[in-house]
Formats: sequence, C-alpha cells, structure tokens
Amino acid sequence: MAALLLMTPAIAQAQTQTSSPASAKPPASAPAAITLTRLDCGEFRQPRDVSAFSDAYVYTDPPLRMPFVASCYLIRHGDRFMLWDAGFAGSNDTILLRRTLPEQLAEIGVDPAKVAFVGISHYHGDHIGQASRFPQAKLLIGAGDWAVLTATPPRYANADPAPLAHWISGGGTVEQLTGDKDVFGDGSVTILNLPGHTPGHHGLLVRLPKTGPVLISGDAVHFRENYEHDRVPGFNTDRADSLASIDRLKAIAKALGAKLIIQHDHRDVASLPAFPEAAE
Repeated sequence: MAALLLMTPAIAQAQTQTSSPASAKPPASAPAAITLTRLDCGEFRQPRDVSAFSDAYVYTDPPLRMPFVASCYLIRHGDRFMLWDAGFAGSNDTILLRRTLPEQLAEIGVDPAKVAFVGISHYHGDHIGQASRFPQAKLLIGAGDWAVLTATPPRYANADPAPLAHWISGGGTVEQLTGDKDVFGDGSVTILNLPGHTPGHHGLLVRLPKTGPVLISGDAVHFRENYEHDRVPGFNTDRADSLASIDRLKAIAKALGAKLIIQHDHRDVASLPAFPEAAE
C-alpha cells in the first residue's frame, strides 16, 4: 500500500514537471573574454628632469633625470573595445611617437571605429593627445576634469581642451564620472576615482582571467619611488587628495593581490606582455 501511495497521479505529475526541460534553468552565459594590450603613446627623447615630482625637494640636489614614457591600453571585452588614455598627439623636438594609436590597432586587426569607449585618466596633453582619432567613442572622464576643460578660459594653464574639442562642442557623447565606473556592468573593468593630481583624476582596474587584477595608475603616481614613499608633485591640484589616492591604490593592490602598472614608469610598463601580445 505504501508503494502505491508514493506513485499517486499527483506525485507522478510533479516528478514529471520537475524533470521537464521546459522548467529547467537556462545555462549561464559564458563570461566575456577579456584582454589587456599595452600601446606605445610616446616618450621623452631624453631622460626627464623630475625635480618637480616631489614637493619635498627629494629629487633636486642634484636634479634627478629619469626615462619618461607615455603608455595607453586597449581593453578587449568580448567583441567590444575600450581605450584607456590617448597619449601624446605626435612627435616634436622633445617627444618621440613612433606609431599612432590607429596604426598600432591596425597591426592587431582592430578597427579604430569599433572602439566603444575612450577612458581618460585626466586632462593633461600626454593622456589626451590622440583622442580625436576616435570620434565615435563615448568619452569617459572625471567630472572635475571636465569642468576644468569647459571653463572659459580653462581653470589651469596646463589644461588644453583642443584634443577633446569634438566632445566639448557636442559632437560626441560624454559621461562625466563623479566616482567609480563599472564600464561593462560585470565588474571586469572599473574606472577608479583617484583625485589629487587633477580634480577629476581616475585610474583603472582590469580583472583578467589568467593574469588576475591589474591596476593602472593614471598619474596618481608617476614612478615607483613616488608610490613607495608617498611623494607628491608640487604641481598636483590637491595634496591631501593625492595622498588619499595613493593610499587607496595601495589598499586595493593589497586586498586583491593586484599587479600595479605605473603608466609613466618604463619598468612597470615593461612588465606587461610586449606589443602585439596581450595580457589575458
């Protein structure tokens, strides 16, 4: 009798419904493939006098000179692309730019028109110089920096709005960032609020499936010595914010075991795979 009760029609129907493919959960979609490619965005032809890069006069007696590179980064997220920073505009007597960003993208089979986002760490000319080559992209920039660029005249002498004129004039889409920004909505690429070097300065966190988390500094720090010893350039717009941003970088690096890439330090940039290879 007990066996018959276990096989009543209602129970049998419930068993059928439970095992029915129609009621099963759909399989989870695979995470997007993510890669990080370092790009050459120019360099000073000679080691640069970095006396001004500490307001405590650490590098002044005698004046210290260091190699100074500009690096940019292409993030591939599935079939979408983001460019982080846009480097120098071109070569001159002081700056050497071997290849433009579109030329480098062509080498790895990426159409510049397919770049959906241009993320800008801050408004200095060595970070926005080639942005205009990507007019279709949404510009992601700190609200504090955008306010500087769009003031009449710009609030700081070293803020040249010309490379971003396409967006300033209303020709392109802009998103002003007031905090962190999850670019693709899945936590894989996050623009980090790190003010101090400029009012709206940001850095970048990229979580790669094989390499692990990678922190890209912007100009929160310019080279390892400033990171290790909490040194602040005299030309930063806010000293207290600068120190707080260095502290945040260190805390994130420790918490996530992240690899830090200081964008102007050739030693850090060289720790990523050489172009055209990508970190995965």
